[in-house]
Amino acid sequence: MDTRLIKTASFIDGVKACLPTIMGYLGIGIALGIVGKSANLTIFQIFLMSTLVYAGSAQFILCGLLLLNAPILSIIFTVFLINLRHLLMSLSVASYFKKDSLLNGIGIGTLLTDESYGVLMSTLAQEKNVTSRWLHGLNLTAYLVWVLSTVIGALLGNFIPDPTMFGFDFALTAMFLGLFLFQVKLPLIRQKTKTINILLVTIISLYVAMRFLSAEMSVIVATLLGCLTGVVIKNE
Repeated sequence: MDTRLIKTASFIDGVKACLPTIMGYLGIGIALGIVGKSANLTIFQIFLMSTLVYAGSAQFILCGLLLLNAPILSIIFTVFLINLRHLLMSLSVASYFKKDSLLNGIGIGTLLTDESYGVLMSTLAQEKNVTSRWLHGLNLTAYLVWVLSTVIGALLGNFIPDPTMFGFDFALTAMFLGLFLFQVKLPLIRQKTKTINILLVTIISLYVAMRFLSAEMSVIVATLLGCLTGVVIKNE
């Protein structure tokens, strides 16, 4: 049996695949906990927010809206728009787990994040076999680390009122850059022209869309156009 298939089959292998994400989540989660405290949230409220919302960028914005005393409906709508991209990610992942049960699919979609999606796509790009057990290991580990790190940040919030003094505000950006580079490395080697064309279409469409739409909708439009470009090139 191909050893590559064994390495991505079990729950524990999914936990191991999450190790790079853990390092990023610790920094970002602690920063969020500190920001949450500055938004006058209690440790328990920050714990609940991470447990129920579980979306880094949305939680940062949520804290900012709370500081501005924004209406509840506007907060809900903003968080919904920010997380709408998860619909596209879940749809693209669903095809790999068609044989799994509905409960498995719900579990995968509920805890899927940008980071775990990036790890999953990178693993698939390496032509490794991925099972739902592996993805549950990846997702659950990331989820528990996120909740724990935000609580730690909340505890530290009384001592570090300004997260920018340690560069925590750049942690989210840094992790996204790392995941992006990790994800496009193999496609650039194997399908250089196709990958460059998809990236160019996505970047240009994002730039144009940002002039007319919100940032959240621009990301969705650019993603759809990038996907369409990949399909068109594949069918040529």
